[in-house]
Amino acid sequence: MKKLSNLLLVIAFFAASSVVSAQTPASNVVVPDWALPGSATHKQVPPPADFHRPDRTENVPIGLFRGQSDVGSALVPGSSSHNAATGEYTIISAGYNIWYQRDEFRYLWKKMSGDVSLAADVSFPDAAGYDDRKAVLVIRQSLDDDSKEAVVALHGGGLMHLAWRPEKGQMMAEMRVNHRKDHSTDSLNTGLAKRIGIEKRGDAFAVFISMHGEPMHQIGDPVQLHIDGPFYVGIGFCSHLPAKTDTAVLSRVVLKNAAGQVR
Repeated sequence: MKKLSNLLLVIAFFAASSVVSAQTPASNVVVPDWALPGSATHKQVPPPADFHRPDRTENVPIGLFRGQSDVGSALVPGSSSHNAATGEYTIISAGYNIWYQRDEFRYLWKKMSGDVSLAADVSFPDAAGYDDRKAVLVIRQSLDDDSKEAVVALHGGGLMHLAWRPEKGQMMAEMRVNHRKDHSTDSLNTGLAKRIGIEKRGDAFAVFISMHGEPMHQIGDPVQLHIDGPFYVGIGFCSHLPAKTDTAVLSRVVLKNAAGQVR
C-alpha cells in the first residue's frame, strides 16, 4: 500500500508539473528564424506556407466581448482584463506579427453579422516598446490564424493602416494612413493617434482616426472585402516579439451593430 501511495504521489507531481509548464513559458523557448523581428541585421520573412497553430480560446465574457483567444497561439500565452469602472481593456500579448498569411495576437471578440462600427482609444504603457507592436481593431471570418480579415492597426511607432487578407491563407494587403512618425511633419505624423475606428458597411471597410481628441473622421477610401456572417469583431494586441509580451490599453470602446456609429 505504501508503494502504491508513493507511486500516486509521483504521478500527481508530474501531472501538476505538466499543468505549470503549459501555462508558464519555458526559458528555452525556440523562436523560428522567420519569426524574429526585423532589425539592422535581420529581415523578417513570411512563415512557411504550411505553418499553423490552433488558437487558444476562453469562451468567457469580458466587458462588451463574449470571449478571448490567442489567435495563432504565440509562444508565450497572452491575457486580458477589463476594468468596469474605467472601461479599460488591458491586453497582454506576445506574437511575431499580424501580417503575411497568418497572425499571432491576443483577441477579445464578439460574433456578429451585418454592419459594424468599432472604435477605441489606444495607449501603450511602456513608451519604450517595440515600434512595430500593434493595437488592432479586427473583423475576421474565423479564429484560424490565416483567416480572411480586415484590421485597423496603430503601431507603437505611430504608423496606422487598414490592412486586409483577401482570402484565407493569402498575404495581407494594406492602405497606409500615414508614414512612421519620424518620416514626415504632416498632421498624421505628430505622435500616436488617440483613437482609431473601423466601419463595416456591407462589403466596404473604412478606417477612422482621431489624432488628438477631435471628432473622428474617415481617412482614405473604403476597401472591398466580403465576409460571411456570423463573423468575429473585436480588439487585440500583438507585441511583434515572438516570445516576449508587451501591453496595450484600449478604452472608451464603441461597438455597434450598425454603420455610421464610429465616434
